[in-house]
Amino acid sequence: MHIPPFSLEAQISEIGEEIEEALLKVFRSGKYIGGEEVTSFEKAFALATETSYSVSCNSGTDALILALRSLNIGQGDEVITSSFSFFATAEAITSVGARPIFVDIDPENYLMDLDLIEKAITPRTKAILPVHLFGHPLDMDKIMAIAEGNKLKVIEDCAQAAGTYWRGKPVGSYGDVGCFSFFPTKNLGAAGDGGAITTNDFLLAKTIRELAIHGMPKRYFHTKIGYNSRLDSLQAAILNVKLARLNKWIEQRKGIAINYINKLSMIEGIKLPSNTLINNCDHSWNQFVIRIMDNSFVKNLKFTSEDLLDTPSRDLFKTELQGFGVNTIIYYPIPIHLQPAYKELGYKEGSLPVTEKVCSQVISLPIFPEFKSIDQLYVIDKIKEIFKK
Repeated sequence: MHIPPFSLEAQISEIGEEIEEALLKVFRSGKYIGGEEVTSFEKAFALATETSYSVSCNSGTDALILALRSLNIGQGDEVITSSFSFFATAEAITSVGARPIFVDIDPENYLMDLDLIEKAITPRTKAILPVHLFGHPLDMDKIMAIAEGNKLKVIEDCAQAAGTYWRGKPVGSYGDVGCFSFFPTKNLGAAGDGGAITTNDFLLAKTIRELAIHGMPKRYFHTKIGYNSRLDSLQAAILNVKLARLNKWIEQRKGIAINYINKLSMIEGIKLPSNTLINNCDHSWNQFVIRIMDNSFVKNLKFTSEDLLDTPSRDLFKTELQGFGVNTIIYYPIPIHLQPAYKELGYKEGSLPVTEKVCSQVISLPIFPEFKSIDQLYVIDKIKEIFKK
């Protein structure tokens, strides 16, 4: 038995012919940069996110950088964000010359602890960059209230949250800008890199679009130092095919998540994701992340080697599952504030205790829309078997 953490095989089988037709149409058109497919996708994505404008770009990382640049955030400025995220969240802040300021996370949902934001605000703070991690939305009403009360900008990191809602409204439509990634493993994935920025501000959209094409409002006339960050027509064609199916895929992900929650809820030592399908929140389950609590797993296994007793329970659990052919991923084993690249920021172990604890315990179980019930049942049975040893 081999269970991957993520697979596109079934999806490609289902929509492969339609994608091939769309790609062939682009090839025959000779329009590989910009063109009808890109324009069509930007309009459709703005509609899907209930925003006025969507500007496509090369990646989710570029989306963050372009968003920060468009809001004039740069040298000497501070941006409050989470250390429990992919490195690009902070990397983008640093790339524009600003400084990431990390706050700890809520142990229940792994999102930025909103009660800590105002304590982190200084005269240099220019923006809040909330991360809708694993498809779980933050309380955007509270974030916007904090931002408005302190005259701060809000850049939503929606890289893992296409199809996520807060109080019935899509993420990416609350802040000044929303930043999305179309990396292949995302809820809405291309066949390579891709990204988009959403906004309701005409001038911001105009600035972002110009920055993405060398600071060029019209051909060969450059008003800013920009970038070359465009979504190519082939990727746009793929995304146009997939966007129409996003809501269906999200519903399939939800069904898988609910099944995990129902079947694993009685196992001691596993902390399941907070079930926030109600309470104003619509999770899109880009990842299904559990925590293996300290010593819970070690207590249930008899090891021949004393060395294994010092191994984190999560790592032992991962190894045991892999022995059954179940492959998992750890998002994220090292928090951003403890990465060597950010040594100069001065964070030490213990600076963000909840984040650091969670990083040592989290593991992502297989989840993707086409994940077969029989395969999920196998994963669940093997988890139960491991904990019964």
